[in-house]
Amino acid sequence: MNYLLIPAALGLLAGLLFSAKKESIPGQLMTKPFLSLLFIAAAMIQPHQGSTYFHLILTGLILCLIGDVCLIFFQSRKIFTAGLVAFLAGHVMYVIAFSSFGVTGPFLWIAAAVSLCLSTGVFLWLRPSLGDMFGPVIAYVVIITAMVISAAALTSNTGLGATARTLVFGGAVLFYFSDIFVARQRFVKKAFFNRAAGLPMYYAAQFMIAFSTGLI
Repeated sequence: MNYLLIPAALGLLAGLLFSAKKESIPGQLMTKPFLSLLFIAAAMIQPHQGSTYFHLILTGLILCLIGDVCLIFFQSRKIFTAGLVAFLAGHVMYVIAFSSFGVTGPFLWIAAAVSLCLSTGVFLWLRPSLGDMFGPVIAYVVIITAMVISAAALTSNTGLGATARTLVFGGAVLFYFSDIFVARQRFVKKAFFNRAAGLPMYYAAQFMIAFSTGLI
């Protein structure tokens, strides 16, 4: 079943990118919600046996779906902020899920140091353009950094399989970088390049995290 989801997702992603390039809201509404539903479906069809990890990740995925729909209406500050809040809540679910399997170790400390330095740099880069979005953005930067660090903690847990750890950490890192392109689009420079780079990263990240529910 997983093999059927990927071709469908790639087709919808191509349609979404085309619609984003044309700045077509109807086109995005016809593709983006359905593409996001697929990563929810990907989690639901895994052999998760109703674990707490699965329920936390599923909740996070649903919150991200809400955020995805909100970001279609990118020009509206209120709707964009609502999407930001939905993604923030989704990341909280991921942090709880990843942390529940996290352990300390050298990889965690290295990943934490790199993440904190990078996030500080990103925030300083965005700060001149934030205006009254300063508070929501700094909160989002904090929680997405925590998400990467918690994924690194899970990755340090050698009691889990290598595939599961790779899916979680790879998904967290791709999600992090996809959000940099969202921020660039919203606060720095509007360009199709932001969508062309960010959207494939984002959906790859969500599918990787969704697939991890069958292995943890």
